[in-house]
Amino acid sequence: MKTTLALLLLALSAFAAAEERMIHKEVVVAAPVAEAWRGWTTKEGIESFFAPEAVVEPRPDGAFDIHMNPYAPAGMKGADGMRVLGVQENRMISFTWNAPPSFPEARKQRTVVIVRTEPVDETHARVTLAHLGWGTGGEWDKAFDYFDKAWARVLGQMKTRYDEGKPVDWKPFLERLKAATPPK
Repeated sequence: MKTTLALLLLALSAFAAAEERMIHKEVVVAAPVAEAWRGWTTKEGIESFFAPEAVVEPRPDGAFDIHMNPYAPAGMKGADGMRVLGVQENRMISFTWNAPPSFPEARKQRTVVIVRTEPVDETHARVTLAHLGWGTGGEWDKAFDYFDKAWARVLGQMKTRYDEGKPVDWKPFLERLKAATPPK
């Protein structure tokens, strides 16, 4: 009995000490918190800084599809088939996420992204992003490294979009994608 209890306590302490591998990014944007919130919770907001095409339904189990390549086949456009997990108006949205098509094994599974918005003052908002639920080894490690860089770019684009007051012009990007996409 003592041995079993000791092993159980040892296992619990190891579990408690294990830290979840997570990507954490933060940015302050020149926008009131409600506007920064809409940036993550509306089609127009997402398309203004993140991707050229989006379907966003900001409610639990709503769609959260972010299409980096609208010309790709269904299921290969980007974050296809993602779902909203939780919503707190002007404060938090969480959603499932997948790896890019270049990591097919990791893409079969889902991770979780949590985006939080909070006011810094009346004209600025802090946006924090946490991406968790990672496996280890192989494609998991490659996808983790990919998103560590990608989320920094996304939040950088969001900052530029709000600080300069101009949405991303996706037209040149889309023209290059269309030219590189084989006809159906």
